[in-house]
Amino acid sequence: MSQVSYLPELLGLPAVDFQHETDAAALPAADAAAWRISVSPFDPDETHTWEQEFTAFLDAVDPAGVKALIIGQWGETYEEDSSYPVGLVVAAADRLTSLEAVFVGDLEMEDAEISWIEQSDVTALLTAFPALTGLGVRGGTGLVFPPVKHECLRALTIETGGLPADALRGVLDSELPALERLDLWLGVSAYGGDADVADLAPLLSGTRFPRMHHLGLRNSEVQNEIAAAVASAPVVARLRTLDLSCGTLGDEGAAALLEGQPLTHLTALDLHHHFLTEPMERRVAEALEPHGVRVDLTERNEPWGDRGAAGRYTAVAE
Repeated sequence: MSQVSYLPELLGLPAVDFQHETDAAALPAADAAAWRISVSPFDPDETHTWEQEFTAFLDAVDPAGVKALIIGQWGETYEEDSSYPVGLVVAAADRLTSLEAVFVGDLEMEDAEISWIEQSDVTALLTAFPALTGLGVRGGTGLVFPPVKHECLRALTIETGGLPADALRGVLDSELPALERLDLWLGVSAYGGDADVADLAPLLSGTRFPRMHHLGLRNSEVQNEIAAAVASAPVVARLRTLDLSCGTLGDEGAAALLEGQPLTHLTALDLHHHFLTEPMERRVAEALEPHGVRVDLTERNEPWGDRGAAGRYTAVAE
């Protein structure tokens, strides 16, 4: 299962697909779009490599004005990893002097299942662009994230069907003093998600990322255990929004949240794609919504077959 879509925007700018054959005069201003560079090996009319498309892009727009860049399909992404496009973007750092946000791997299921996307060491982008404020990654296979220090990064999103524990530990060991938003799709063990709740301890303790006000721990096959850990986690007191959506959350996890520390200071709690019963949905809503918390309880699911809790599934896996 792989419910992901192309980014509609990045950095608040609308996503625009660059096409090498487009008249440069017809293109929006360099700083008015989040530019998506993509080539498909499945398109019989596609004759350009990603490098050629990227080179044409740099020639067609003013690179110094580009604020947001989306790396889409770079070819056979299940065979060639993202170090290919990432390396080309890094090599152009002296021209992309205003770049603030990059997303690596903006592919839908028709391009490649999320767990087929071959990633690489994406921290090369943070090293090359010290002013970057946003970094997003889709795909956990081959993902490398060694601990890094970056003074400006405010938002980090990693979308996976299985987040490798080493990559998670690298994120949590990084020095990111400006980080305000962290979204992690933890995924399932069958697709490389070998991190466990204990690996989240540095994050939940509240000792990391002092400016963080949004936390997403999503798409996990151990969502109940995560909810139970979050219920008593010191970090929650300084959050404004909490996202535990897209995983296997059931009544057990929801009850742990309600029985833990108060959540009434939140502005939003996202639990969509869940396995709560209707009575528990009501309990959660009645406990939080009167305090002004926006609670998303959409997409109630039923377990597969007659397997009970064992039949629960995440929104995104393969």
